[in-house]
Amino acid sequence: MIGQIHFILNDRTVCTSQPPGVTVLDYLRQKARLTGTKEGCSEGGCGACTVLLGELQEDRVYYRAVVSCLLPLGELAGKHLVTIEGLNQSKLSLVQQAFVDYGATQCGFCTPGMVMSLTGYLLSRGTEISEEGFKNALSGNLCRCTGYASIKRAYQSLIESLGKNSQVTIQDGIFPKYFLNIPERLRSLPKPAFDNEESKSDFIVAGGTDLYVEHGDILPESQVRLLNQSSLSKEISSSDGEIRIGALTTFAELASHPAILKIIPDISAYIKRIASYQIRNRATIGGNLVAASPIGDGSILLLALDSRLVLKKGNKSRTVAIKQFFHGYKETAIASGEILTEIIIPLFPPTTKINFEKVSKRQYLDCAVVNSVMRVLCQSKRISAIAISMGGVAPIPLLLQKTSKYFMGKEVTQETIEGAFPILQAEISPISDIHGSARYKRLSVRQLLIAHLTKLFPESVTVRDFYETN
Repeated sequence: MIGQIHFILNDRTVCTSQPPGVTVLDYLRQKARLTGTKEGCSEGGCGACTVLLGELQEDRVYYRAVVSCLLPLGELAGKHLVTIEGLNQSKLSLVQQAFVDYGATQCGFCTPGMVMSLTGYLLSRGTEISEEGFKNALSGNLCRCTGYASIKRAYQSLIESLGKNSQVTIQDGIFPKYFLNIPERLRSLPKPAFDNEESKSDFIVAGGTDLYVEHGDILPESQVRLLNQSSLSKEISSSDGEIRIGALTTFAELASHPAILKIIPDISAYIKRIASYQIRNRATIGGNLVAASPIGDGSILLLALDSRLVLKKGNKSRTVAIKQFFHGYKETAIASGEILTEIIIPLFPPTTKINFEKVSKRQYLDCAVVNSVMRVLCQSKRISAIAISMGGVAPIPLLLQKTSKYFMGKEVTQETIEGAFPILQAEISPISDIHGSARYKRLSVRQLLIAHLTKLFPESVTVRDFYETN
């Protein structure tokens, strides 16, 4: 990407020549001098730096709460960035007033991020206001002063004052009047200029939620190619017996799409175990695959779904089966200059069952110690198709082909499951690391296999069946 970056910052049109790899957090605090956005962990884990990113789609601006510490400045081109200062009106906004009325602040450091998260929820919602929705919106915000009870009372008051309206308006006092002119102003911004020559890029950035944690110190001064400012697909479509997912699709978008919900009804619950609300609004499915972490939650899911990956370089593209994509620890089949553009999932018979399990030190907002997905189809009480994937038990996200083969043609019984344990243990090769010991991971793998089958086939086996023997 070259040239100047044109965007709207709160109510002001901005043109900057700052490097596109600079984080929005650094730009706000050091250049724009908008210090209401706080710098906490700088790794996307605390939510103190939460801002709203608005993108024009047809005649409407859609806003998402994101962490500015992992957001490259170049991503703002043609968009609307809202900070806590951008909510200022002649009186406090409805969200701000609720925090004041219920004393939902102590030291105040985390408060701007929480106000932005709740405001983002009210602006982006397409469903009824709910306590669960507010909780989800705040899932990426930490308050180390332990003021959660008063924060809860604050958003409960919002439910009472707004009712269950599906769409807030300017009259509700959520956002200032200048928001009404943002669509027209965004349309008038100059189109961003791009440099798509991959050879000139030191880094290729999609969501950046992993890359900026690992290389945040050098990205601001590096040549970056921002995929979200390109023509790559962000769409999900279903046709001809398959689902096609654009590699830039975020985890949040994946969890809410009807085509995905149809094959994985519980996908929303699974996705909540992955990172935070703000991170899921940015982290991409393609980025999770390319990062090639052996505990990648998205990689484990797509591996069990027998996905195919479309890799493209210039006008040439090729398709690689996901089970052939991971070559070694953080090594993939991507050749120099290639970009992952699309993920293809075959449509399975409607009676296919899919389950996701994850062991982590914290239930939410944590990396997996071991994670696993099972896809299974039973016919006449016998398993006719099955795929089991595991993360954290090998240098790569692992498809358990031998264990899966063992289950073929068998009924789901306690004896069948116990018979798989030796094969399962022989197929994995966990190591002790910061996430957990090898012994603990081996125990977790066995327990996750039990969890899959007892959850999917409660009429055949229960967890209690394994109490005495395992």
